Amino acid sequence: MGRQCHAATAVAVLGLILATPIASQAQAPTPAQSEALAAYEHALGDFKSILAERRHQIETKQPLPNLLGQALYLARVAVISTYKDLTDAMPSRIGKPNKFGIPPAYFDAAIEPLVDEYADVFEIMEAPPASAQNSPTPFKDVVDLGAAIARAKGLAPADAEAAGRISLGLFYAETNGKQNVRNARSNTYMGSLQTGPSEDRNGQRKWEAIKGTIAAADPALNARDDKEEARSRGTDRRFNHWTNVRNGLMNAHAELFAEIPAIVKTLPDPIEQMKLFELIQIIPTPTRSALKSGDLLNYRVSNSTIMKHLRNNSIFAFGKVDRARSSASFREILGAMWLFKRKFDKAMVKYAEIRPR
Repeated sequence: MGRQCHAATAVAVLGLILATPIASQAQAPTPAQSEALAAYEHALGDFKSILAERRHQIETKQPLPNLLGQALYLARVAVISTYKDLTDAMPSRIGKPNKFGIPPAYFDAAIEPLVDEYADVFEIMEAPPASAQNSPTPFKDVVDLGAAIARAKGLAPADAEAAGRISLGLFYAETNGKQNVRNARSNTYMGSLQTGPSEDRNGQRKWEAIKGTIAAADPALNARDDKEEARSRGTDRRFNHWTNVRNGLMNAHAELFAEIPAIVKTLPDPIEQMKLFELIQIIPTPTRSALKSGDLLNYRVSNSTIMKHLRNNSIFAFGKVDRARSSASFREILGAMWLFKRKFDKAMVKYAEIRPR
């Protein structure tokens, strides 16, 4: 009797399943979801194709196009953008964290190897010229120069050390800590701190104006500077690590080192401090205005050209929602600089090696 009851129940359940097949199947994607998926798959295919083409051209020593990294960079941007659009349409596609620290809604961890290859290809394309004048201590140089410039500007020792740490973050932000590199996306910006010729000359003039103060405060550093200046004479100083870092810091950042005590109070996190000084590279005028406003984090940028500069530097650059932004506060801008965080984390590790407590 018991077996018959169990059998009857099983038949009834089976009948219910057969009668309602839709309930056991995944819901079909909407047209918008299908469109987002197709766009992502197309962008991923383009990225793979351009990456393979550039790798082949390099390996077979074929002539390379002008701005040889631009198409590849834009293809990577498209992959991240279309994946964000896909996860906006289908939140179930948001996967596990990835080693690059990119928010999972923007990046599928399954394609990490492709981005590793992308980085390898860029390293080849941006290799220093044969005439580049390397330093055996590139990271220490950056910290020493940043701190020395800050002291010359009147900062206390602790704030001068913060300037050295921030300077190291800029080195990682600009070149991932590689000295004397070229630029596969620009014919203008070169070297360890990625300066243009006019920026380098401007930094040189500003350095000469404080060199006497530097010499009096730190004779050893001044002697090193004399040596590197002599070594770089008659060459493009942007491909001497020391002189490019020195001139780059003097051109864009030295005047704002005086603001470090106030910046540290507003942004106690060293990573956030690095982000802010990187914004001085990207959008210098609004960043200076934000610092003068007395309300840094709530200062809002609404100029379309400034928003374009942010997008060109991987801030609000990915996905239709981000790209549609017409304004942003500095709090929002700093929060959107997640592609820089991994570089700044590396800078913090290196700084701890250079300046152990």
